[in-house]
Amino acid sequence: MKTHRTVLTLLLVSLICVVSILSLLGCTTNMPGRSYAGALPPLTPEEVELQEGLRKHVHKLADELGERNVFRPDALESAASYLVHSLKSLGYRPAIQEIQSGGRKVKNIEAELSGQSKRDEILIVGAHYDSVFGSPGANDNGSGVAAVLELARLFRKKRPERTIRFVFFTNEEPPNFGSENMGSWHYARRCRESGEKVVAMFSIETIGYYSDRKGSQEYPAPFSLFYPDTANFIGFVANPASKDLLFRSIASFRRHTQFPSEGIAAPSWISGIDWSDHACFWKFGYPALMITDTAPFRYPYYHTREDTADKVDYQRTARVVAGISRVIAELSGKPQS
Repeated sequence: MKTHRTVLTLLLVSLICVVSILSLLGCTTNMPGRSYAGALPPLTPEEVELQEGLRKHVHKLADELGERNVFRPDALESAASYLVHSLKSLGYRPAIQEIQSGGRKVKNIEAELSGQSKRDEILIVGAHYDSVFGSPGANDNGSGVAAVLELARLFRKKRPERTIRFVFFTNEEPPNFGSENMGSWHYARRCRESGEKVVAMFSIETIGYYSDRKGSQEYPAPFSLFYPDTANFIGFVANPASKDLLFRSIASFRRHTQFPSEGIAAPSWISGIDWSDHACFWKFGYPALMITDTAPFRYPYYHTREDTADKVDYQRTARVVAGISRVIAELSGKPQS
């Protein structure tokens, strides 16, 4: 009995030490609201339509165009043309930001929905449309690109109080990742130099893979102590400076969407925290977060030739995108009832 108590005491002390260390590092793991648990409800008609739109876009990007990056510039340009055409078909007038990269011009693509009473306050919803070398990039990041296209469709006739921009970034993957060659770095710098008031940036990054198998979710140490080991949730990831945006976003998602969700605010040097375009907005002082399925921490086909369109769970991705749309609606000035 004494030995048992000693073990429990040691475990409790260890847990307290870990929590204290995370606090000192600026990590926040306790989120507002409660993650949904239980059986998922039937898809709504809106989610069924989303499911089919997501499937169409991912098939085009991954199966038809395939690998698209600085090593396959023609496919990258074809992907850009597809995005421009898709946005025009929705009634937008897409704007192009050209960037010199490796002796070629590559493109960021932007579609803007002007706000009403707070039009100078801007929400950016973005995803990178390039894929890593050697991969068709269905989940990374065809799923994110498809989500942003579908969100642009859902909002095309709305009149938000704040301006919403749907942006597709180039050059997120290596050899440009983490450098000033990233499309999002150029875009965020332009926003700062223009004095634009970006109040929120959402990076939609690899959101299409889920599993109900115990042990299917991994984390960098020591976060497995605080999060579930089943990869059936969507993650909201921010740095400490963007904690307020993170709290408002995940609270909104949990209020309006019956789908499991987890969140964290942590320093960017922790593995995975800054692994997408949101990090470039941090560098220019803007609040930003990543919405993700956690990519390599659950997806066995990450950055491989096997990242194909058939690996994406379109039904659950549709639920997530519908939830994101409600978050954007609320934060753009049109609260959900």
